[in-house]
Amino acid sequence: MSDFVAQAIAARREMRKLFAETPLQRNDFLSQRYDADIYLKREDLSPVRSYKIRGAFNAMRKHLEVNPTRTRFVCASAGNHAQGVAFVCKHFDVSGVVFMPITTPQQKVDKTRVFGGDNIEIRLVGDYFEDTLKAAQAFCSAENAVFLPPFDDDDVIEGQASVAAELLEQMSEPIDLVILPVGGGGLSAGVVTYLNALSPQTTFRFVEPAGGASLTAAIANGAPVSLKKVDSFVDGAAVARIGDKTFAALKSIDPSHVLKAPEDRICMTIVEMLNVEGIVLEPAGALSIDALRDLKDQIRGRKVVCITSGGNFDFERLPEVKERALKFAGLKKYFILRFPQRPGALKEFLSILGPDDDITRFEYLQKSARNFGSVLIGIEAKDPDDFPGICARMEQAGMAYQDITENEALTQFLI
Repeated sequence: MSDFVAQAIAARREMRKLFAETPLQRNDFLSQRYDADIYLKREDLSPVRSYKIRGAFNAMRKHLEVNPTRTRFVCASAGNHAQGVAFVCKHFDVSGVVFMPITTPQQKVDKTRVFGGDNIEIRLVGDYFEDTLKAAQAFCSAENAVFLPPFDDDDVIEGQASVAAELLEQMSEPIDLVILPVGGGGLSAGVVTYLNALSPQTTFRFVEPAGGASLTAAIANGAPVSLKKVDSFVDGAAVARIGDKTFAALKSIDPSHVLKAPEDRICMTIVEMLNVEGIVLEPAGALSIDALRDLKDQIRGRKVVCITSGGNFDFERLPEVKERALKFAGLKKYFILRFPQRPGALKEFLSILGPDDDITRFEYLQKSARNFGSVLIGIEAKDPDDFPGICARMEQAGMAYQDITENEALTQFLI
């Protein structure tokens, strides 16, 4: 048995003092859809609703075994890592200082405070995470505190590997494929290293958000590289640069085994799992399930485990998620329409729509023109095939229009 495997097993054993193992559940809905045995490893059901508690616990535990008198810990995080550190600080009865960006949603700040109680102090510093991280590291140097990285740390990676240790105990038959979400790479590095040692027949697929594909960039470059731009929507996995230590464990993987999930499609998966299964997933937590859409021809008849990495979903984001899901499905479009300003014009336009089409937005953008005005209109249909007919009827009626659904600059400004 390798030292890494032994350490991961020890981490798993010690974690039982803090929380029960997360369940492994066969999902009938997904299994029927993909004609496979699909299991969900429910990390969204940990005490802090993500796997991050594992790495934070293991790193803090190992530090305290060696340095029992150095008991002030610091992290920088806008979400799951902060909550994991706060929870573990309370468990070990040590003090923690959690640095979070000023822009962090109040819900996440409040949850972190609840988990840590009197054992933690929250400091809101910086508009961007890079500024928050610098402030946390400077504080550590000045106060001789212990910094707990979110992913690029050997003890953190060992802690995340406890997911794989549980998985092998929970699954009575060999696992064909594990689908792993990737952000900084801590979970993937830990699970891959553990299963390669004890379940060599298991293969992997890795999925990262299309707007934060740091593993893809690192593989192409041969080393970690910072992305110039990151879409922060999948906030639990939108990392500009994968870790050096985590990439060392992943650098030999087949590039074709790394998938990129479009952010709008992830929204479809979030809504579907909520509506059909009653499972609440954050965007990063839905990555592994979303990837099944790309793997449907490869997984038929196989035993597949999707790791649902987190369920810290802010329901204030639900309208945005539903909107993006509808757009990706082709069920909602936005147009700017040159609209005659005369009585009866709106009634004429309504006759263009089908019986199952609905106007969800109607707003004049220019009200001073004497004969025509520009109208922003949102239309929701029951079937994406309805839109070619709508557009054809607008053209036949002599209505000039522009489809701005995919125009990111305009939609962000107007919608």
